[in-house]
Amino acid sequence: MGRIPARYLQHRIAIEPYLGSSSTGPLYGAPADVRCFLDEQTRTVRSPGGDEVTSTSTAYCLPGTTAPPLSRVTLPGGRTTKVIQTNDRYGGGLGTPDHVEIQLE
Repeated sequence: MGRIPARYLQHRIAIEPYLGSSSTGPLYGAPADVRCFLDEQTRTVRSPGGDEVTSTSTAYCLPGTTAPPLSRVTLPGGRTTKVIQTNDRYGGGLGTPDHVEIQLE
C-alpha cells in the first residue's frame, strides 16, 4: 500500500527532540512541525526499558519522522507531553500503510 495517505494526517504536533541532560535539566532540539493522525486514547504500553507505563495519546506520522524517547511534544490543544517510544511500522506488501507510531505520555 505504501505510506499513510496525506488525507489522514489531520493534526499537527511540534516535536522537540531530546538531546540529553545537563546540570540545568533536559536539553531539546529545535521544534519540528509534524503532520499526523492523533489518537487520544489511554492505554498501557511498555517503555524502551521494559516498564509498563500509561500512554495518553498515539501519533501516526509519515515514515522517516524522528522522535527519540523523552522528546517533548506539543499537541494541537497546547498540552505538552513526552515520547515514551517510537515504532516504525512497515506493511511489507500487505494492505496496511507504512508509518511511524509515536506513543506519548
